Amino acid sequence: MEITSEQVLQLLTRITHPATGKNIVSMGMVQDLTIEAENIGFVLKFQSFNDPLKSSLKNACEQLLKDELKNKYQVKVILQAPVRPIKPVPEKPLSTVKNIIAISSGKGGVGKSTVAANIAVAFAKTGAKTGLIDADIFGPSIPKMLGVEGQRPEMAEINGKEKIMPIEKFGVKILSIGFFVNPSDATIWRGPMASNALKQLMADGHWDGLDYLFLDLPPGTSDIHITISQDIKLTGAVIVSTPQDVALADVVKGINMFRNKGLNVPVLGIIENMAWFTPEELPDNKYYIFGKGGCEKLSKEMNVPLLGQIPIIQSVREDSDNGTPAVLRKDKVAEYFKNIAETIRTEALKASIS
Repeated sequence: MEITSEQVLQLLTRITHPATGKNIVSMGMVQDLTIEAENIGFVLKFQSFNDPLKSSLKNACEQLLKDELKNKYQVKVILQAPVRPIKPVPEKPLSTVKNIIAISSGKGGVGKSTVAANIAVAFAKTGAKTGLIDADIFGPSIPKMLGVEGQRPEMAEINGKEKIMPIEKFGVKILSIGFFVNPSDATIWRGPMASNALKQLMADGHWDGLDYLFLDLPPGTSDIHITISQDIKLTGAVIVSTPQDVALADVVKGINMFRNKGLNVPVLGIIENMAWFTPEELPDNKYYIFGKGGCEKLSKEMNVPLLGQIPIIQSVREDSDNGTPAVLRKDKVAEYFKNIAETIRTEALKASIS
């Protein structure tokens, strides 16, 4: 006499799931039961993809039916469970930006932010989609230098995520902690707080599709430098310095930091700022107030390119104070920054293909 589906189900009620104490039939785990000739088959369905008892319950079902039916039937049990959920791989900050270049300095007061602002605008003037993050959390000066002081970025939903929309000026997309704090208040944050604020500017800013993003870093070597170098893939770092020995000693530390095995960031080169002073009334004279050729000498010793030299020019300072970068001028002053920008572009290309 052939066995019926009801009889098979009755036999399977003897098997309970240890986690619930209920039999597998009452739990609805036995599905699609078929009996054809000498074959019994059914699906044993589990609620969790990682149920540790899947194999043991399957074996128990097969053994029970073989024993009770005296091996007259071939038993085939198919396990079924929800598909293991695929965890989305977290997107790295700035992963949609083609080139990310850090502008750094060994010490403060060497004109790093002035250079960063002018270089970013120089890139934008060539048609490149350009952004600039003022990562100098404790002394944000980019908003003033680019004439956007006091503005507040808006929020927008992009692909289901809340994003900070950068302020755009002179073709450059800009974000700075200076947009979110009172300019007259001191930013009194410990290292982790400053790093987290910077991470938010990078991760939550809407930077999609940029060709170049420049990061104006704080002077020195700090948590912020390490955070940036470890969390995002930098195309390279540019270091700004004056030619004096005190500044150059700190440049060596900066280069060694980026070259550290734990960071391994290419150093694209050094920019020598305040290289000399030429009075307007003596256009053929050069006065080397901070020393002569210091960055050129160091670049050879450290085997990094000298990207260019910028003299002390009163109009550069005035333009920065007025929020109109000197690179917008139609004179020789602008050429200093344009030439350096082109050299940076060349070195960045070399770094990206090496």
